[in-house]
Amino acid sequence: MAAPSDPDRVPVSSSGEHFVRLGQIKLCYETFGSEDAPPLLLVMGLGSQMVLWHDELCEQLAERGFWAIRFDNRDVGRSSILRDAPIPSQRQLILRDPRGASYSLEQMADDTAGLLDQLEVRQAHVVGASMGGMIAQWLAIRHPERVSSLVSIMSSTGSRKAGQTHPRLYLRMLRRPRMDREGYIEDFVATFKAIGSRRYPGDPEETRALAARCFERGLHPAGSARQLAAVLTASDRTPLLRQLDVPTTVIHGDADPLVMPSGGRATAEAIPGARLAIIPGMGHGMPRVLWPRIVQEIVDTAARAGWTPATTAARSG
Repeated sequence: MAAPSDPDRVPVSSSGEHFVRLGQIKLCYETFGSEDAPPLLLVMGLGSQMVLWHDELCEQLAERGFWAIRFDNRDVGRSSILRDAPIPSQRQLILRDPRGASYSLEQMADDTAGLLDQLEVRQAHVVGASMGGMIAQWLAIRHPERVSSLVSIMSSTGSRKAGQTHPRLYLRMLRRPRMDREGYIEDFVATFKAIGSRRYPGDPEETRALAARCFERGLHPAGSARQLAAVLTASDRTPLLRQLDVPTTVIHGDADPLVMPSGGRATAEAIPGARLAIIPGMGHGMPRVLWPRIVQEIVDTAARAGWTPATTAARSG
């Protein structure tokens, strides 16, 4: 069951949804907390909308002293959907054929740097989940001056020797999604159950509500396929990760079937000085009951970069 919400807690106000234009790409974003607080950029994973960084989780991060920023990656949610870009075939995805990729993880990392530019953020603490962890790693590689600290959650290095997906999930990843509201919600709940934490199953009604919110914000299965092609055709980042000089924590569940724990271990081994936090029973997801642990890991990583709640935000100017 989900951990109960604190009835006496006063929610942190959010900015509501806003948009920035980065050339041909438009990104939808939302912030929580004070703009005067240190920026914390939250990068979500494959086919996942920014609202999977749960409102209350973002509020908790803001309460700990961050200006939390979440956004939809390109090709998902309310950000630009690249409707004119080719859709990779199943064969191209299975073979990891570069011809099936319309863009790269590197370009998605450049999107995040562009978002920081538009928000006049010189440097941010960066947290990425799953594909978002890969994007966050690329941001640290390509734009090291923009990353104060790095937290990579349930992600990997791009090496085909680490972070493999359990074979039982292959068909689920490649299936054609249902586009009617109830069918989408049922698929969403089933996927969360298949990849998530058996020890921490969460509240099915909360998951259904989250699925309904994603449905209302927009479904773009072709965009998810293009994102998957970017992941599957990405190069091994290990040699580049070894050159990073940024306080880093790698969080991974020991029961993750989508990105097996070897992915987290390989990431932590590659990044100098990285802390590895393996969470027993955690699957591919961030159940509410584990939020205190995850939030504390983010806070501790930022502290290693010199952050305190009273630190002035790293803004341009």
